[in-house]
Amino acid sequence: MEIDCEKAKLNVLLIHQFLSEESQWAKGISLSTVQKSLENSLCFGGYVGSEQIAFARVITDYSTFANLVDVFVLPNYRGNGFGKKLMEAVISHPELQGLRRFTLATADAHGLYSQCGFASLVKPQTFMERYQPDVYVSS
Repeated sequence: MEIDCEKAKLNVLLIHQFLSEESQWAKGISLSTVQKSLENSLCFGGYVGSEQIAFARVITDYSTFANLVDVFVLPNYRGNGFGKKLMEAVISHPELQGLRRFTLATADAHGLYSQCGFASLVKPQTFMERYQPDVYVSS
């Protein structure tokens, strides 16, 4: 798998389809919302040949903070180490070095992310959120 950050290469329709129909976290998200999120993030596409099979998006200010979101490997390609390779590319990206805080949320991939240095919140009592899990379905 080859990984790069060229937004022009991203298969936006594939990303939208996966997020809106197959993900646990973005069911019902609109194509326009996906497009806007891609425009305003650092995006990683994973490719086998010319076919996109993986994706990750980082929301960041490139100096102090980053949040990893929308990570996926298509089901037919899972179990081949592509998720780990994608994460290695994210963590080693030159624009994401020296950050004070790099966060993510996961329901079931703790093992993968812990291999990349992610851990449970040190001070969970200091974090707050506005969480609207059905925002894409109801809008």
